[in-house]
Amino acid sequence: MSSQPSPIRFIRLPEVQNQTGLSRSYIYRLESEGRFPTRVKLGVLASAWIEAEVQRWCESRVEAARGAA
Repeated sequence: MSSQPSPIRFIRLPEVQNQTGLSRSYIYRLESEGRFPTRVKLGVLASAWIEAEVQRWCESRVEAARGAA
């Protein structure tokens, strides 16, 4: 039995904000500092984040908080 990779799911800014609880400006600031996953350009005016990368970032924040406590 072969395991197939999960399909990539792109999420737009409102969903990223919903999943992280962060504001638009803070997401962009973290991204520019290299502390948040970078967007993928989908078209001339469209970009999105890869959901799995955002989820891993959220998980890393939980791990950091649990380790610091």
